[in-house]
Amino acid sequence: MQQSYTRKKLGSYPSVGVVISITLALFVTGLFGLLIIYSQELERVVRENIKLQVYLKSNLTETQRTQVEKKLEQLPYINKTITEDPVAFISKEEAAKKFIAETGEDFNQFLGENPLHDAFVLTIDPAYHSKESVDKIKVEVEKMNGVFEVFYVEGLIESINENVTRLGIILAGIIALLLITVVLLINSTLRLALFSQRFLVRSMQLVGARKWFIQRPFLIRAVAYGVLSGVLASAGIWLMVNYANKNIEDLALIQNKDRMITLSICLIIVGMVVAVTSSYFAIRKYLRMSLDELY
Repeated sequence: MQQSYTRKKLGSYPSVGVVISITLALFVTGLFGLLIIYSQELERVVRENIKLQVYLKSNLTETQRTQVEKKLEQLPYINKTITEDPVAFISKEEAAKKFIAETGEDFNQFLGENPLHDAFVLTIDPAYHSKESVDKIKVEVEKMNGVFEVFYVEGLIESINENVTRLGIILAGIIALLLITVVLLINSTLRLALFSQRFLVRSMQLVGARKWFIQRPFLIRAVAYGVLSGVLASAGIWLMVNYANKNIEDLALIQNKDRMITLSICLIIVGMVVAVTSSYFAIRKYLRMSLDELY
């Protein structure tokens, strides 16, 4: 009667459970990374909508208006990185049509004229998004010939800066705690998986195998598991984002594919580094244990 037995291979341990555990840990980390990307893109969109309205004096000639426009375009604090015109002109006729469409009231009927002014709408570079900077810009622009008044919503910039700072601190704290949790989880998962290999490690030691020879297959497998888990976690995040884009209107406006690719690469690197580091210290621990301690 033949006796059946299972042959253990050096470096092998339950792969499915390990990969699933690491993938789930990295997936949760990736979700918070995605939240940070969305918050940064939302901040960018909000800051791009911080604009100064430069009202021109009445009865300016076309030449005078063009001269004012050229001066505004040469200002160093104009945000020239956006796709739209950072110095956009709005005629008083356009402004009147917009006002009537929004309010339903035609002031031309009881005033007999259009009291609005031609205006330029300036998009300010985020580097100058502080109350002090915007106030200086306001004073400087109002000194230009042909400018009647400069207006912006006071308190908006301070509110945005305070909320962005507060959100950044909260997200940084959550990410720090989450990374610690993920490292401990992956470390515990691999230590439990490698526990079944401790006697095989001792057997290799007894036959004269060097430490690096024993550690190498475990580390190679840890690299493979870390990379595979990172790829699976990244794929899950991309699928979730694609699904969300189809069901949530305008969500794509606050997406950044370059940052998402960077996030995916980071997940793969984190999975690989943590898996290799945890495996290395776990195997080194078993190599130093006595036979009694292994039991």
